Amino acid sequence: METFAPSSSSLSTRRALGPGHSLPVNSWGGGGSVSVLGFARKNLAFPSLSRRPRHANGVARASVVVEKETQEARTAFLVIGTRGSPLALAQAYETRDKLKAGHPELAEEGAIEIKIIKTTGDKILSQPLADIGGKGLFTKEIDEALINGDIDIAVHSMKDVPTYLPDKTILPCNLQREDVRDAFISTSAGSLAKLPAGSIVGTASLRRKSQILNRYPSLQVQENFRGNVQTRLKKLSEGVVQATLLALAGLKRLNMTENVTSILSIDDMLPAVAQGAIGIACRSDDEKMANYLATLNHEETRLAVSCERAFLETLDGSCRTPIAGYASKDEDGNCIFRGLVASPDGTRVLETSRKGPYTYEDMVLMGKDAGKELLSRAGPGFFDS
Repeated sequence: METFAPSSSSLSTRRALGPGHSLPVNSWGGGGSVSVLGFARKNLAFPSLSRRPRHANGVARASVVVEKETQEARTAFLVIGTRGSPLALAQAYETRDKLKAGHPELAEEGAIEIKIIKTTGDKILSQPLADIGGKGLFTKEIDEALINGDIDIAVHSMKDVPTYLPDKTILPCNLQREDVRDAFISTSAGSLAKLPAGSIVGTASLRRKSQILNRYPSLQVQENFRGNVQTRLKKLSEGVVQATLLALAGLKRLNMTENVTSILSIDDMLPAVAQGAIGIACRSDDEKMANYLATLNHEETRLAVSCERAFLETLDGSCRTPIAGYASKDEDGNCIFRGLVASPDGTRVLETSRKGPYTYEDMVLMGKDAGKELLSRAGPGFFDS
């Protein structure tokens, strides 16, 4: 276990988004702009011809010329759709910056807009995710905006993306994966093992809950410990719980690792499927956006995520199901996959592993085969306890 030294700014709830970025959302730098879904894109920068005053034929003809030039300028205009949390925005900024770095036309002032879209999962915070619909809660409204043409690409945390994609959309791009491990954060103990019996650990994840209770049955878990990173750290500092677990990837993207007490190894806490990976979707008929995204794709990450999602799909996993899976490349260039299913109370945990070539076809087959094995071993009623 890797341990972080305490910091004077521990449990900071500042809303940092990374170097040079901070809330509020009306003060982004770098040429991108942020708007709330509902404002038509054409009303922001491209007034329609019908709104132009037409006092004389010459003015009307000039208006047509201006409109034509405006239409041509739109070829480099790209709208990124994202949730509005600090972490989601940090991921949208990472995407924007990579696009600007690789494509000079997108580096121009106003060429990229970031549009915030509120999802069902953002609106309902009082109930566990499983009780309000499980997967898709943080993607549905963004997918709808993509299909309707309100945005050009959608930036998602891959672990929020259902194993099925909506019609008319594709997800051809994964950015390079961040650290997949979970971080332990506490004001009173250095690790899960050092928490006194009866201590309460806050997590909204059944995957984390089941693995915690399997290893440390004397601990308690507060299940509906929801909210963004800053909200959960605030609850911890107020003593609502004695500890929490957060994805280390998110803390790194937010430049908030000073809050980390220690890092759990993969052996101690197998991560969620696709944890630490960012996925970017576009419309299936939008060749231009697909070409942009192809330049950002990190193929090693895409293959690992495909393996893990094949495992999840085979198990028909949702937020009601404690499932973990992780694919990585070993020193010989092979894929090593580890998968886990657990009963919600943590009394039973089943694990399996696979090794094979690091190719798309082989890795998807490994994920599916591992899923079938665990389904067979679990038997009926396993996830009902």
